[in-house]
Amino acid sequence: MVFERGRTNERVLQDLKKRSTIGLFFYLALSIIGVLADEFYQRHMTLSAVFLLSNAAICLFRLIHLKITNQMGERYAEINKGIFFVSVIITALIWGITVAVVSLLRDETAAQLLMTVCLCGLCAGGVVAFIPHRRLSVFFNIAMLLPPVTALLVVGNVPLAAMFLLFSIYLALMAGRGTDEYWDALENEHLLEIRSQELARLSNTDVLTGLFNRRYFDEMMDAEWKRSGRNGSLLSIIIFDLDHFKVINDTCGHQIGDLYLKKAAEVLSSVFKRETDVVARFGGEEFIVLLPGMGDDDAFQLAEKVRQGVESMSIVHERKSIKTTISAGIRNGVPDFNARADSMISYADQALYKAKQGGRNRVVIFTP
Repeated sequence: MVFERGRTNERVLQDLKKRSTIGLFFYLALSIIGVLADEFYQRHMTLSAVFLLSNAAICLFRLIHLKITNQMGERYAEINKGIFFVSVIITALIWGITVAVVSLLRDETAAQLLMTVCLCGLCAGGVVAFIPHRRLSVFFNIAMLLPPVTALLVVGNVPLAAMFLLFSIYLALMAGRGTDEYWDALENEHLLEIRSQELARLSNTDVLTGLFNRRYFDEMMDAEWKRSGRNGSLLSIIIFDLDHFKVINDTCGHQIGDLYLKKAAEVLSSVFKRETDVVARFGGEEFIVLLPGMGDDDAFQLAEKVRQGVESMSIVHERKSIKTTISAGIRNGVPDFNARADSMISYADQALYKAKQGGRNRVVIFTP
């Protein structure tokens, strides 16, 4: 997730939906209680029917829409977000307009009191639910409370209208504060996630070369051994070793040796570019590469590119060109669950030994 403060990304939208879904059942339950109390529905059948049916329809629509959007993907994300926001405002308007109409009725004090209490409770709950999106929270508040305020002013009930206005302002202020707290928490969570990923990356990385380290390679080797074994797919291992590297360290010093290791690592990274390739420092001047789904020929060609790249590579030290070569051993095959994962590494190491014994600066494929 790319964090942008205030932006309604997928994470925030999912939070909005989760926080507001439970309220749908309360809208339905309270609308039923409102029309049944004091047998209100018998005196105002049409109003009760319109109120119940519109409530049921919008709640059902929002539930179905919530289910559908989870299967539609990102292509219709903006449209679905707009539909969600509009449906929320319609829910608020249904309650606000209904309470406004009830406020205009004569001799319905009990129903007016009950509907007012329900409205205030639902409005407060909705504002809290929509806190992740400040404007939606405020618009929900206005859509629910503005109609009854207007109706109360029409009938001359100024004190109650003023109470609604003050309540609306209070909720708007609380929504603003809650939104800031939500985004602060979300930002802290995002920063913590970034730091966790960075720590994980550092724990898997060789400090000197920037390649993966031995521990990470062993983990990936074990996982890929099992996966390739289940799928019956090829797996290749290449072990590289810089030839006569000790001479560089002894004659030029470890700083030049470290620089040479870094440049060799750059050559490896430039050759093995697939996301599934795992290139690691195996220890000292040795490197190891894990190549899922790759056969002998392709592995050999890539190893040759590395060999040629290192052969042509040099660094200048005290006006002298420092050069060396690299040898490689390859083992390829379909993993056998009857054998250990490190057996393939052992075979690649044997091929590397043959390359060294054969004169170095060469690539050898292990043959049983």
